[in-house]
Amino acid sequence: MKLTPSLPRWLAAAALIASSAVFAQPKEVTFAYQDMLVPLRTLIESGELEKSTGYKINWRQFGGGGDVIRAMASGDVQIGEAGSSPIAAAASQGQDIKLFWILDDIGDAEGLIARNGSGINGWKDLKGKKVATPFVSTSHYQLLVGLKLEGVDAKDVNVVNLRPPEIAAAWERGDIDAAFIWDPVLSRIKANGHAIATSASIGKKGYPTFDGLVVNAKWAAANEGFVVALVKALARADEDYRKNGAKWTAETPQIKAIAKWSKADAKDVPAAIALYGFPTVQEQLSATWLGGGAAQALAKTAVFLKEQGRVQEVKADYGAYVSTQYVRKAQGN
Repeated sequence: MKLTPSLPRWLAAAALIASSAVFAQPKEVTFAYQDMLVPLRTLIESGELEKSTGYKINWRQFGGGGDVIRAMASGDVQIGEAGSSPIAAAASQGQDIKLFWILDDIGDAEGLIARNGSGINGWKDLKGKKVATPFVSTSHYQLLVGLKLEGVDAKDVNVVNLRPPEIAAAWERGDIDAAFIWDPVLSRIKANGHAIATSASIGKKGYPTFDGLVVNAKWAAANEGFVVALVKALARADEDYRKNGAKWTAETPQIKAIAKWSKADAKDVPAAIALYGFPTVQEQLSATWLGGGAAQALAKTAVFLKEQGRVQEVKADYGAYVSTQYVRKAQGN
């Protein structure tokens, strides 16, 4: 019987060094963000999350929540920002995600704006008009809800699917009569338009909306430390805004960071960000949000989306797609 000779010492050492280098490589995550004006942008600018976790973070901007959800379904993105409507659609399709942080209570931060001179002064005037909104977004959902509540058949309105930058360009060209959208585009089109409705006015009729952070459930389970660190950083950023936001101006670094990452005009940011609500850690865990309210809102949204033919089924329990785990761990540490 012939024995296989052992590896030469130099070759064994080289193999050990190579394997050590592999294990020493920093972990990596791709984070999909949009152009909403939120304190999270200051966190992106500072790089503090990368420093505190050692992760390489690929920040990728997307035009809408539907795009974010599709990227997560493909595996290209692990964490993403999305509105309650695309989150409800993803959950209805059984996508392996968890809503773990309420990025913002949309409030008045989204609105239906009609172009001056378009002849649109109310919902019924939208018949035969071209109205733009990003499909599967919270704005799209609110537009459809508003039409239904006002007794206007959506088929009588020319609703077109445009991403925020495309809406801004189409508005400048005069190609559209109205748009349901958020900032920074909202501020731009208000310059020669007037409000027909806001997200808050529709929400008060029983159809509230929010933006949230969702994560691939399996990835989160394997990278719990990172998700908890992210929650802690988010809580600090939101608290900074709640305490000091009234002093933030176009010249302060916080507003400059938000404008930079959202591609907004810094002078418009202070007023625009004030339209959102940012729940505290305690509020995140409350029955209003992750403690039950968010799942109820997702369920109600899903029912409406199914009525509109946007999803095929409504899940029995949307609480299965919401997690308080990471906020609780962040709060306890």
